This record gives sequence, structure tokens and C-alpha cells, in this order.
Amino acid sequence: MRLLHTMLRVGDLQRSIDFYTQVMGMKLLRTSENPEYKYSLAFVGYGNNPDHAELELTYNWGTESYEMGTAYGHIALGVPDAYAACEKIKAAGGKVTREAGPVKGGTTVIAFVTDPDGYKVELIQRAEFAGGQGLR
Repeated sequence: MRLLHTMLRVGDLQRSIDFYTQVMGMKLLRTSENPEYKYSLAFVGYGNNPDHAELELTYNWGTESYEMGTAYGHIALGVPDAYAACEKIKAAGGKVTREAGPVKGGTTVIAFVTDPDGYKVELIQRAEFAGGQGLR
């Protein structure tokens, strides 16, 4: 088995595409429209399936916001330098809600960003991501 994608319902598809591509450094991989059932999809990521997991952004026509609920936690992205990633995100207009620093009770450096719909994105500093694709 392999993780293929995670779906997030969004209130403004273009705003979310812009956030994940312009602020988080992902690529828009593909889009589709379903007029019969009144929804649009956009897939974003750092690469395509099956080599990379993707985010499916789902816009249900006419729905501008969703309640987060208490079950959702966050999406996690590996980055080579969480401090630099936070600065880049802020410079691109993104909202850093927890600055980079060691996790409580540990040494792993993490940070949190919030997307335009309120979803949390954790940045985890990992050496193996140095020189790779994505947010730097």
C-alpha cells in the first residue's frame, strides 16, 4: 500500500492553489471540473503519484468555508531548514503560527503554518531534504 493523496475541502480554489504553489512551493499537477455534481478539484504537490503523495483541493461550488472540527490535526512537510522556510513563507505572504524551534521535550526543529482555510501545516526540519524538491 502507498499513500496517494490527502483531500482538503477549500472555500476558494484559486486562493488555495496560490497558497500551496506560491507560498509552499508545490506545483499544480492537474485540475478537473464536475458541473453535474458542482465541484472542482485541483491536485498539488512536489511531484506526481505514485512517487509522491499529493494534496487534493476540493471546492464544492457555493461553499465558502468549513468548520475544522476537533479530529483534524495537520499536514507535515519535510524541509531542510525550518528557520529559512518560515522566512520564505512570511515573505510570500504566508502565516507562520509557530516559529521554527525545537519541539517541546525534544530536539527536532519544527514550525507551523496556517493555510487560507485554517488548515495547519507542520514543517519538520530533516537533513535528508537538503538539496531536494519543494520548499527551501
